[in-house]
Amino acid sequence: MDQYKQLLIKAKEAMAYAYTPYSNFNVGAAVLTKSGKIYTGCNIENASYGATNCAERTALFKAISEGEKEITDIAVVSSSGDFTYPCGICRQVIAEFMKEGNLIFENNKGEIKIIKLNEIFPYSFTKEDLI
Repeated sequence: MDQYKQLLIKAKEAMAYAYTPYSNFNVGAAVLTKSGKIYTGCNIENASYGATNCAERTALFKAISEGEKEITDIAVVSSSGDFTYPCGICRQVIAEFMKEGNLIFENNKGEIKIIKLNEIFPYSFTKEDLI
């Protein structure tokens, strides 16, 4: 549980850097890699809404661009004060790099939820489907 709390702290720190002039909905994420490194990300909005990037993908892309290909856990927090779950695109990207991991969420009451990826996204499209 200490490891999850550390990820949540890092996600909250990352949320402070969110660029959200349109929605004012800040999100922070922290991913833990198999090698033990933590990468963080925030959501980054753009006037062309399609160019916006979610916090989860920002953190994942940072890890992948540094050579990490196996994610074990992801923590996500938001300024909403409630549990904030990854969007569909993020779930698909998470499924590419995290097979058995946990998603960790915290609300503003300090309540923590831990959900397995296959519970929140049971029928992901995988590279094995391409074969």
